[in-house]
Amino acid sequence: MPRDPFHESIPGFKKLYIFGAGGSGREVAWLAKQSWGNELEIEFLVDIPDYPRHPVNGHAVRLITEIEPNISSRVVIAIGDPSSRRRIAILCDAVPLQEAIVVHPRSEISDSVELGSGTIVCAGTILTTNINVGRHVQINVGCTVSHDAIIGDFTTLSPGVHVSGHVHIGQGAFIGTGASIINGSQSAPIVIGDRAIVAAGACVTKSVEAGALVAGVPAIRKR
Repeated sequence: MPRDPFHESIPGFKKLYIFGAGGSGREVAWLAKQSWGNELEIEFLVDIPDYPRHPVNGHAVRLITEIEPNISSRVVIAIGDPSSRRRIAILCDAVPLQEAIVVHPRSEISDSVELGSGTIVCAGTILTTNINVGRHVQINVGCTVSHDAIIGDFTTLSPGVHVSGHVHIGQGAFIGTGASIINGSQSAPIVIGDRAIVAAGACVTKSVEAGALVAGVPAIRKR
């Protein structure tokens, strides 16, 4: 079988920093252990000086200004809000911290998929063919993305999102739990604009303007 670069059993680093010690962070820590085993060292990072410092699920919580990264450490950002994730990426770049790509072993990804640095792909996800995923994208549990799709930097796909073929999602978009986006075409893809929000359970049947909020079945603009 051809080598699968997204499901390596041994990572090229020894320590993974996970920015964010909340629910998303705990899920990503589990994901990383599922991918690479218990020998990988994991620590949570925060940027709030008075954040509680007790261990979370057995992993230390440290202030980002306290760490001394090296060539054997990587970072991913486990924050659901796209704008917050963008802000934190700037902090991590300034340290500097090199970004990891974290992919659950129970996801399916073809060899024609491109994943940007810092991207997280959770369990049960299927990415089919000719898909381009940007930097710091979060693809949550049980998502599907079909052929010829583009997902822009810092976008969030919440659990159970389904993206059909020929869909282009801009940067910093947020797609809510259980939302579906129907297919476009090669000549007329469906476009979800930068920073757009698709509400949970919505069914998107046409393009969405940048910064808009859409909801319902079929989805209509609410803001």
